[in-house]
Amino acid sequence: MTLEELERELGAGKLRHAYLLAGPEPLLRDDALAAIRAAALGSGPAEFNLDRLEGGSATADQLLGAVRTLPVMAPRRLVVLREPEAGRAGRALLDALAAAVEELAASDHCVLVAVAAKVDARARWVGAFGDARLACEAPRRTRELVAFVEAEAARQGVSLGPGAAQRLVERVGPLLLLLRNELAKAALLAGPGHSVTRAHVEAGAVDAAETSTWEVTDAVGEGRRADALAGLSRLLASGAPPPVVLSTLANHFRRLLRVRCGEAPEGPPFVRRKLEAQASRYSRKRLLACLSAIHDTDLALKGEGGVRPELALERLVLALA
Repeated sequence: MTLEELERELGAGKLRHAYLLAGPEPLLRDDALAAIRAAALGSGPAEFNLDRLEGGSATADQLLGAVRTLPVMAPRRLVVLREPEAGRAGRALLDALAAAVEELAASDHCVLVAVAAKVDARARWVGAFGDARLACEAPRRTRELVAFVEAEAARQGVSLGPGAAQRLVERVGPLLLLLRNELAKAALLAGPGHSVTRAHVEAGAVDAAETSTWEVTDAVGEGRRADALAGLSRLLASGAPPPVVLSTLANHFRRLLRVRCGEAPEGPPFVRRKLEAQASRYSRKRLLACLSAIHDTDLALKGEGGVRPELALERLVLALA
């Protein structure tokens, strides 16, 4: 299911008893959750009928207790569980989640929403959601990103001039939240009643395209700690989501490990030389330790340890470099 399909269902009055919002794009997860919340709770008293649980601390009993509680002065409740697989409760919580989805199929007093950046599609609890799974992944192809900008412009009531959407995508890349914010900024520059042109995009939109993340990974791989920290700071200040930055670092170090293990790198000659030079700085053991540190940072970004995402990324960059 896509966000558009979800919105069409909700607009037609179809509200399911459970949803799984899974994928690395936080904007899509947040937009989907907002749409479900509006459909489930409407104008009812949310303070009595909304439970937010975190996988890092929730127990199986807390989850089941929340979904079995009857709504107060409203037709239904909404229970949101974030990152089910991140908790110490482990299998007990996941089994309870699957049981709760099945139990709610025979009831209409509660809507359960599980939200996760990444899931194992083979897991029983994931399968329990059936086709009520929303794939929250940002498009990567230029034409799909341009279509997102055009749809966002229609949502914001912004008129786009020729080539404006294309230029915005070129400067920002596949960062949906940043695309949304930069479109709004360009609209302010254009002024009420005027179309956003390429010139407005050039004047106002930050240049945070994906190549900027590669500048950070190259600085890390080459041991240039000051440059890596400075690049990270610019990326975060421009609105790049921490999970996107972390994903880029993870992909880069997986490539370095493959090169270190003897696999021939792909890409143009200068890219192959760069990867080989960076891989030579690390032993296989060290690269495995780096990937372990990236995994720990992923858990931190999901709420474990109470460390701010920016600080967690800074610590990781220093350690990797």
